[in-house]
Amino acid sequence: MITPRALDPTTAAHERVYRALRTQIMHGEIAPGAALTLRGIGKDFGVSMTPAREAVRRLVAEGALFLSSSGRVSTPELSNDRIEELASLRAMIEPELASRALPRAHFALIERLEAINHGVSQMVARHDASGYIRMNLEFHRTLYLRAQAPAMLAVMETVWLQLGPTMRALYGRLNRTEPPYHHKLILAALKAGDEPGLRLSVRTDATQGLRMLKA
Repeated sequence: MITPRALDPTTAAHERVYRALRTQIMHGEIAPGAALTLRGIGKDFGVSMTPAREAVRRLVAEGALFLSSSGRVSTPELSNDRIEELASLRAMIEPELASRALPRAHFALIERLEAINHGVSQMVARHDASGYIRMNLEFHRTLYLRAQAPAMLAVMETVWLQLGPTMRALYGRLNRTEPPYHHKLILAALKAGDEPGLRLSVRTDATQGLRMLKA
């Protein structure tokens, strides 16, 4: 049975705006500290102020957007302490997700990860920062889905969301010419069934670049 709320066009509009903005932020398509306005969001997505406001409210609650005391909405500019905190969360959670995925890392999964990593290489060759971030996250998410730990993965996606604009800044600083070296180590550890090696490779891949951002 379809509920009346499911037919509410405002609800449908705010969900569409929320998901689209969330994706843009997570993939680093919006720079750190960039200001957003409800009017601008409404114009970009062809919606009224109400769904735009609701989408922003949800993203502020997730830490993807920052709301100042004056009402200014922007993507966060992370302090060194905040970068360190989020890097530490990645260091704790992502190796655990990878470890839980390892018993289910059959050949088809490894083959899929290799194909995604090829996509990462293509984005590096094109100097496509947001494409690189998107493919890099797809590499990790595809592995972590095999962990069958949805609560942990949801926490991890919230961390990725908060880091999206900062990851864009990191990409510019690193000036990448090759895909992440530790992806190769992750794939090798999966093929070998090497849990300690997998944990180490995932932890290093998740945190090494972020910590280079600290002044």
